[in-house]
Amino acid sequence: MKEFKAQSKKLLDLVVNSIYVNREIFLRELISNASDALDKRRFMSLTDSSLDAEFCIELKVDKKARTITVSDNGVGMTDVELEENLGVIAASGTEAFKKQQGKTDEQLIGQFGVGFYSAFMVADKVTVVSRKVKESKAFKWESDGVEGFEITSAERGSAGTDVIITLKKDGDENYSEFLEDMKLRQLVKKYSDYIRYPIRMLTEKQADGGAKAEEMTTLNSMTPVWKKPKSELGENELDEFYMHEYRDFRAPLMNISTRVEGAVDYTALLFIPSEPSFDYYTKDYKRGLSLYCNGVLIMERCEELVPEYLGFIRGVVDTPDLALNISRETLQHDRRLVAIANGLEKKVLSEFDKLIKNDRKKYESIFEQFGKAIKFGAYDNFGANKDKLKDYLLFYSDANKKLVTIKEYVEKLEDKAPILYACGETSDKISMLPQLEGARESGKDVLYFTDTVDEFFARLLKEYDGHKFENVASGDDGAKAKTDGHEELLKRMENKLSGKATVAATDKLKSYPVCLAAKGNISLEMERVMEAMGGGGVKADRVLQVNLEHPIVRSMEGMDDADFADMVTVLYNEALLAEGYKPETEFLTALNRVLGGNAAVPKKPAANKAAPKKQSTAKKASAPKKSTAKTADEK
Repeated sequence: MKEFKAQSKKLLDLVVNSIYVNREIFLRELISNASDALDKRRFMSLTDSSLDAEFCIELKVDKKARTITVSDNGVGMTDVELEENLGVIAASGTEAFKKQQGKTDEQLIGQFGVGFYSAFMVADKVTVVSRKVKESKAFKWESDGVEGFEITSAERGSAGTDVIITLKKDGDENYSEFLEDMKLRQLVKKYSDYIRYPIRMLTEKQADGGAKAEEMTTLNSMTPVWKKPKSELGENELDEFYMHEYRDFRAPLMNISTRVEGAVDYTALLFIPSEPSFDYYTKDYKRGLSLYCNGVLIMERCEELVPEYLGFIRGVVDTPDLALNISRETLQHDRRLVAIANGLEKKVLSEFDKLIKNDRKKYESIFEQFGKAIKFGAYDNFGANKDKLKDYLLFYSDANKKLVTIKEYVEKLEDKAPILYACGETSDKISMLPQLEGARESGKDVLYFTDTVDEFFARLLKEYDGHKFENVASGDDGAKAKTDGHEELLKRMENKLSGKATVAATDKLKSYPVCLAAKGNISLEMERVMEAMGGGGVKADRVLQVNLEHPIVRSMEGMDDADFADMVTVLYNEALLAEGYKPETEFLTALNRVLGGNAAVPKKPAANKAAPKKQSTAKKASAPKKSTAKTADEK
C-alpha cells in the first residue's frame, strides 16, 4: 500500500469533514470529473478521429453490494496518472491538461483536484478502474480514505474510467437513500441537468401485463434553455421553464436574456414574476440567482448577483469565468463576480428604460408589484442609488389621473416651480385632502405619495432638475395669506389649541374651513411612519391652517368663550380626520353641542329647588311652533 503524503492526509480530512457542507454533492463532483474526462477525449479527437466515440456517462447501482458506479468513456488514466491525480490530493488533472494544451475553447469544470475526495463523505471505500485511450492495459486504484491507496492491474474492455463507491452503513446518517433510483434522478436533475453529455441509468419500468422491466434512461436534459438560440425556442418554452423551475403556476411578467463575451463571459436568463412570493417582504426571504459553471449548479441562490432592490428577480447565470473555492459550494468574491452583478443590473435597468418608452403598460404592471422594492432601493444606504433609480419611480398624478415619472412631471413645470406632493394611505384618501383644492384651482399638479418611503426619498433627493419637492401639507411652504384684521381670531384659536398646534391663515383652501399642516423637518406622514416603527417620540410641529373666507370661520367672530372653544375643537378634529388621525375624545361632545346649539341643551335643576313654572326664553326659542296645517284625518 502506498501512503498519502502527510499534507494530503490533512487535506483529505478537511475535504471529508470541513470543506463540503452538503453530502449529496459527491455525485455532482464525480459526474463533473467524468464530464471533464469526456471533454479531454473529445478535444483530442479533433486531431485524431480514431478517438471519436458516442460519449456518455453511466450510473449503476448494486443495492446488495451497496455500491454506486459512475462510468465514462473518456480519456482514461494510466497507473502513473492514477497515482499523480488521485494519490496527491489537490493535484488536478484538468488543470494540468489546460496548461498542456495552452489556451483552448474547451470549458473544463474541475481545476482543484479535491472534488473526487468528496466521495469519502459517504463511502467506506472508493475504487477507480481506468484505461487510457490507445492503451491496452487497465489499472485499479483503491483506498479507504484513511492511510493510503493501492494501485494494481485490472481489466476494462475499452478506454474510460469507472468510479465505484461502497457506501457507509447507516447510522446517524441515512446513506442507503443514495441507492434509490428516485434519489439519484433528483440529484442529477438538481446539479448536473445541463452537463453536455447524456447521463444514463437503468431504471425500472412497468411493462405491459404488470411485469417490471429495466430500460436505459437518460436523466439529464443536456442543453440549458438559456443556451439555446432564440430561433430554436418554442413560443412558450421560456414561460414553461420558469413555471416548472420555480413552481409558479403563473407565467412571468417578463423574461430577460443576455449573453456577454469580454473580460468576463456569462449567459443569463432572468424572470420577473407576476407577483411577489408570499414571503418576499419578510426577513425569511432569500434573494439570488442560480449560479452555474459550465452547466453545473454551484449555488441555488447567489445573492451577490442581484442588488437587494431587484431581489424579486429569479433566474440563472452560467459562466466559465468563476473564481470558486476548492469546494465549489461558495464563491471567492473577486472582480469577476462583481462584473457579472454590475452587468446584470445594467441590463435589467436598460430593459426598464425600453418598457417606460415603448411598453408603458407592462412597466406599470411590474411597478405595481415591485415598485415599493425599487423605491426602497433608491432610498437605502443614504440614497446611494437615488440618482440611478429616480427615473424608474412612478407616482400617481392628480392632474393627469395616471402614473407618471418625476421627469415627466417636471417637464410641464414652469422654471423653478416646486414639485408638489401629498401623502396618504391610498390615492382615494389623498384625493380628498383639503389642501388639494387650492392646487387644482390654480392649475397645479400634485403627486400622490402612498408608500411610507416616498416622502423620505423626496427629502433625500431634495430636488430634481432644479425643482424642489414641496409637501402641500407643509406649514412653512411660504404662503403668506392676508389676515385682514383677523389676528385676534387666530390668536384666540391658538390659545385654545395651546400645546397641540399653532394657527395660521392660508389661501390653499376653498370649500374647507381648516386643514392640518406641519412645519420643520418632520412632516405629518413622517410622524406616522416613525410611530408605526416604534419611534413614537418623534412628533411633527403641527399647524392648523385657517381659511378666513369660509362662512364657519367668519361666524366665529364674537362668539362667547364656550361656543368658541367647541367650534375650535370641532374644526381641529375635522382637520385630524382629513389627515387620517383619530379624533380626540372630546370631539363628539363638542360636535353635539355645536350641532344642537348650547341653548337647546337643558340644564339640570338645582338641588332641593322647585322647577320654574314659566318656560325660559331660551326654551321658548328652541321649542317648535305648533303647526296650523290640518292633518289628512282632520280634513
